[in-house]
Amino acid sequence: MRFRQLEAFRAIMLCQTVTRAADMLFISQPAVTRLLADLEESVGFRLFERSRGRLHPTAQAQLLYEEVDRSLIGIDRIARTAHAIKTQQHGTLNVAAPPSIALSFLPRAIAHFLKDHGEIKIGLGVYDSRSIVDMVIGQRCDVGIVNLAISNTGTHGVSLLSTAHVCAVPVAHRLASREVVVPADIDGELFLAHPSHLGTRLLIDAMFAAHGVKYKPAQVESQVSATLVSLVAAGQGISLVDAITAMEYKGSDLRFIPFEPLVPLEFSVLTPLQRRPPELVEAFIAHVRKFAIAELDPRLVMK
Repeated sequence: MRFRQLEAFRAIMLCQTVTRAADMLFISQPAVTRLLADLEESVGFRLFERSRGRLHPTAQAQLLYEEVDRSLIGIDRIARTAHAIKTQQHGTLNVAAPPSIALSFLPRAIAHFLKDHGEIKIGLGVYDSRSIVDMVIGQRCDVGIVNLAISNTGTHGVSLLSTAHVCAVPVAHRLASREVVVPADIDGELFLAHPSHLGTRLLIDAMFAAHGVKYKPAQVESQVSATLVSLVAAGQGISLVDAITAMEYKGSDLRFIPFEPLVPLEFSVLTPLQRRPPELVEAFIAHVRKFAIAELDPRLVMK
């Protein structure tokens, strides 16, 4: 008993004539007749009686049809699922990202991605970069976006985006009219920074030290750039924040001014080592990169 024989049998049951069954299967009438004869020989009983040009199923055929139809519907479902996977319309993505991305443009990028990938399910979790690295290693997510630079990219780690920092100041601040802020402008200013254990803090402090600049530390620190922006708005000092965070601020009480020299914030994408990233993951990463670059000020995108 072969799959094609069962297909021919179901087609005849549905169409009631060999001619229409052949059209349904896109094969010749003799081919349908041969498949039916082979199936009858295989099962050992007659399936149809011919009367006035039509085929009438026997009682045994009716019983067999119920099982054949149920089985072929399952195969059709598998075929549709396989096609959906091939065309990236089916599957699940578990994405882990830091607050700077997960609470900014990433939800919009996901919504845009889903317009062309109708049946995809996406889970978005918000974690710090250290936790995300651990999740990728432990295969607890499909895509991990981290605030880390990857000097040597590979199959499981690629650079996503590098953005410049900008200087966040209240609109009434003395620097608010500047087109560009430089390190000397920060000298002696009350400055809101990330905690000292973060790489971004070390990078910014090293940059100021190289220019002989000493700022006045504010009383509050935060590892979340959006919180630093809110603190600037609350009059607690000025700060350097990444361009993505600045882009998301909707108030009119702050200015975000380009800062030179450029201080990069690197975002990279990691995927589990135990399996090669599927095409869906690669398509998602490419989409997120393209979406972010389209939204950001081109002057603040470093690569």
